[in-house]
Amino acid sequence: MTENPKEDLAGRPARPNEPGPYDIVIAGGRVVDPETGTDATLNVGIKGGSIAAISGGPLEGGTVIDAAGLVVAPGFIDLHAHGQQLPAAWMQAFDGVTTALELESGLLPIAQFYDNVAEEGRPINYGASAAWTYARIAEKEKDLAPPKAELTWFQKAFERSGWQQSLADEEEVKNIIAGVEQGLREGGLGIGINGGYAPGYGRKEYHALAKLAAEHGVPTFTHIRYLSVQEPSSGFEGLGELISLAAATGAHMHICHLNSVAGRDIKACVELVSEAQERGVPISVEAYPYGACSSTVGAEVFKDDWLGRWGVDDASAMEYNGEKLTQERIDELQEKDPGAVIVMHFLHPDDNAEDAELLDLSVLHPGAAIASDGMPWVRKDGSLADKMDDWPLEDVFAHPRSAGCFARFLAGWARGGPERTEPKLTLVEAIRKTSLIPARILQDSVPQMRSKGRIQVGADADIVVFDLATVQDNATFTEPAQRSTGFQHVIVNGEPVIRDGTEILDARPGRPIRRPCRVEAAPRGAGTP
Repeated sequence: MTENPKEDLAGRPARPNEPGPYDIVIAGGRVVDPETGTDATLNVGIKGGSIAAISGGPLEGGTVIDAAGLVVAPGFIDLHAHGQQLPAAWMQAFDGVTTALELESGLLPIAQFYDNVAEEGRPINYGASAAWTYARIAEKEKDLAPPKAELTWFQKAFERSGWQQSLADEEEVKNIIAGVEQGLREGGLGIGINGGYAPGYGRKEYHALAKLAAEHGVPTFTHIRYLSVQEPSSGFEGLGELISLAAATGAHMHICHLNSVAGRDIKACVELVSEAQERGVPISVEAYPYGACSSTVGAEVFKDDWLGRWGVDDASAMEYNGEKLTQERIDELQEKDPGAVIVMHFLHPDDNAEDAELLDLSVLHPGAAIASDGMPWVRKDGSLADKMDDWPLEDVFAHPRSAGCFARFLAGWARGGPERTEPKLTLVEAIRKTSLIPARILQDSVPQMRSKGRIQVGADADIVVFDLATVQDNATFTEPAQRSTGFQHVIVNGEPVIRDGTEILDARPGRPIRRPCRVEAAPRGAGTP
């Protein structure tokens, strides 16, 4: 192994090491770079916010982190993180995440989101897509207050059904597209298409969104229209709709949480997606390592014959704050608190070998990113735990993936053990799924991402140092507010936020991940939300 890899993150001849001394040296760790395939004992020097040196020989630095016996890897990039509040960011840092992006749902107004988060600060990097649902709600529910770049505004909208089930006429589509485009002009990372929450949209509206994405050269991040194992209006059909639009328009269309949108029909759905990818259709995929989803109880996917559509036997598959529900209780929540966040088990991979194999089809899908779909943390009174007064998080609720997604993936699929006697994939491939693949999904439209997801000279110093033998998710469905363990050091833009397993609470090195703004250009259409 030479001191520097042969090619860097842009495919050019590798940059030479910068001269020391360095601000931080990570010494003697098992350095894994998923782009070059590096997997060797090396030393890493950090200067400013970047990796300045990688060497088999000793490096001199002001701070030396002893990484002997530990893995040194690029910080994990979560493409699907709804928990954009400060305590949620800290919980994800303990799961090895250095960049958490709200892409599936997105937010509007985008500029407001970035301004609000910058004022508060974050320990990890942040960003969001332009939210189609927000623009649609603003157009279809005109008596509601204008969109706020907050999840609570979206939850409130579930008290209305018009935006979820009605077609938009030509003028309304024009205005919805204008609202989304304004979000792109303000730096949104793509278009969030939460189709499962508004399945009544028209095909022409979806086509307009795909054309807009192609025009701006950004991905769409789609929760497909249907969540059902029953035809017609099945998840298989929803995936087919997405694939056809990607093929027709050339837009890069990303499929969010393949495991939950396919559900128990995952074999057929994975085959369909694989066929499209093999033919060069520009689609990408993500999955999370759980057999349960989380959503609002008032979503359309939990109405009418929802048990049959999901292919589950009983209403107790749904939980609220750890309580198994009856259909009577679900009806009550849908009437009185439709924005309440619930968990719904569509697979039982820990208890059923067949279900575990189904989950593997999505988690191990070639080229699929690991993404948490992490939810915000909610107090028992239903309010968001959104301030550092709530830290450390206690007596709050969310899906356990909000705390343990990446540790669970490493422990269950990359390490192996009593439950999995052999690892399901190599450590290099596991790190590729958690860092490089997410970076590559975005890097053509978001230049910042070309420097993330790699351990290379010149790359951003977003680094996790963890013990593969002990890394573990601890969050459960009944006690989800449990931090992952095993991540000894987490460094963001060259600054430690976790040192020796302990958070540095005044650290706020997180930076916005944002496309260059184009605010000088007027948006198309009649107006914006």
